[in-house]
Amino acid sequence: MEFQGGNSDGRSLRITVLGSGTSVGVPSIGCRCNVCTSSDPRDQRLRPSILVRWGGRSVVIDTTPDFRQQALRAGMDRIDAILYTHGHADHVLGLDDVRPFNFMQNSRIPIYANEATMNTIKRCFSYIFDTKKSESSVPKIDAYTINGAAVRIDDLDFVPIPVKHGSSDVLGFRFGKAAYLTDHSSIPEESLELLQGLDVLFLDALRYKPHPTHSTVQQSLEYVERLRPKITYFTHICHDLGHERAESLLPPHVRLAYDGLDITLGEQN
Repeated sequence: MEFQGGNSDGRSLRITVLGSGTSVGVPSIGCRCNVCTSSDPRDQRLRPSILVRWGGRSVVIDTTPDFRQQALRAGMDRIDAILYTHGHADHVLGLDDVRPFNFMQNSRIPIYANEATMNTIKRCFSYIFDTKKSESSVPKIDAYTINGAAVRIDDLDFVPIPVKHGSSDVLGFRFGKAAYLTDHSSIPEESLELLQGLDVLFLDALRYKPHPTHSTVQQSLEYVERLRPKITYFTHICHDLGHERAESLLPPHVRLAYDGLDITLGEQN
């Protein structure tokens, strides 16, 4: 199922799901469960990330360890900016794979993250920020810290949405009438106010059983009932949920995201 709203011209906003899986991906290494051995391609989930495109611009939210594979599959040929939700391995470790975009675009790429996440990136990729001349190529990026204000890319604002990931403070992002929240166990009241009037909402829904740092299917359904977006996609899904069966139990306005899903919205403001 693909959501389409408004116009489908050059000013439309297109969201591509690069990955919809949990931190270890699905199939999980060594697992022989029904989902990990499923022939349904929607049960093959790379680590969680999306690509947002509009008017010739391209923004990635999180560079996962699968980023090279995701970029090739999506036919990506440029990146105008990268936004980070938080600094866990499944969300940042693909940063080195932006080098081909530096070559193609002959330009540096801005990245945006909160202070804690930026510190993690600088520790993991210290060679990127080393001022000494390198004998090999390194990603050419400009690092900007998010301090609560919206990140404006061309003519579109990406509004940071603070959420809790266990005890950690992480970010989701709202852009126009869409919002992407992954890796959250709870959404504070003030953040819920920022998620009103959405056409498309992505929410973490790891599994049915409780988890200390992730939302369950039931918890996310309760957020859907409160926020009432036109359509919601659950993401960051583990191998407890087989796509076909799990989606059949959801209301029609709630779907499971899957790798390669394309969503088109009309002109954003």
